[in-house]
Amino acid sequence: MPTYEYRCSKCSKDFEIVQKITDDPVEKCPKCGEHVERLINATNFILKGTGWYKSDYARREVPSKVEAPSCGSDKSKPSCQGCPAANTD
Repeated sequence: MPTYEYRCSKCSKDFEIVQKITDDPVEKCPKCGEHVERLINATNFILKGTGWYKSDYARREVPSKVEAPSCGSDKSKPSCQGCPAANTD
């Protein structure tokens, strides 16, 4: 649950309250009972689970050698004319 920070308009007391996001904002100061306003403050941001760090991602392995296709690269076949293995000229 988020922590909200409030400040009293009369006594300037700052206080924090842990509330659900759906809860109504606090309206009265716990010290003097006057009106309070919710402050905007820096929040803690915690990334949980996998996939957030550089070391969590899978590494792509680069093949050390390009292997020739298993088709035999027969230049006479129409389907092999665009194949890089068939164009060794």
